[in-house]
Amino acid sequence: MRILVANANTTVAITELCAEAARKAAPGHEIVPATPRFGPAVISTRTENAIAAHALLELLAEHAGAVDAVVLAVSHDTALEAARQMMPCPVVGMTEAACFTACLVAGRFGLVTFGGVETYRELIARHGLTSRLSGLLGVDTTPQGALADPSGARAKVLAGIEKLVADGADAVVMGGAALAGMAAVLQPQVKVPLLDGIACAVKTAEMLVSLGLPRATAGSLAAPQGRASLGLSPALAALLGGED
Repeated sequence: MRILVANANTTVAITELCAEAARKAAPGHEIVPATPRFGPAVISTRTENAIAAHALLELLAEHAGAVDAVVLAVSHDTALEAARQMMPCPVVGMTEAACFTACLVAGRFGLVTFGGVETYRELIARHGLTSRLSGLLGVDTTPQGALADPSGARAKVLAGIEKLVADGADAVVMGGAALAGMAAVLQPQVKVPLLDGIACAVKTAEMLVSLGLPRATAGSLAAPQGRASLGLSPALAALLGGED
């Protein structure tokens, strides 16, 4: 099975971090890491997320028909519904997968991330899981800071996890592509399950491929057909026109 691990920002180090976490979660599959050709270095604002959505869809279009599943290696689940409509294979968002997996092992879950949390509150609401959310916590560092000082970032994340557990979380989602792989390192020090978004997404993608569900041909996720466009990459324009 070939699984595309698609970053939505242009920081290659984050792509590589996510790809390594994916390989550990699915050692029997081929992991194909990919980074957009344009867009923000790290997504921290709504504007950057909107720009990244275009970059991500262009990136995915280049791999359409060549992979068995797609994992969105971006904690905002950027362009998830559009990607799911466009691609001829299963598409899984890392935060979506981690939150739904958390619901299988916990009554209520918390989410820890770097920086602000409001976009995650909105994302969890879009996934219909607000009633299962016990709390959100943003630690005082950035993805760039975590890459530069991994041990310092882990200490801050651990403190955040402990606060979420004290406030009632039965499990904690690691919210951020730059946190990929950190759950396994911290788990021995935490009394509740930690959910790694990449690992959860890869295993969910594996399940969806094995189920062999048909692609929707009706409804809001039916593939685009005959849509005209201007100035898009050839691969993306082709998919909008109904070619896959």
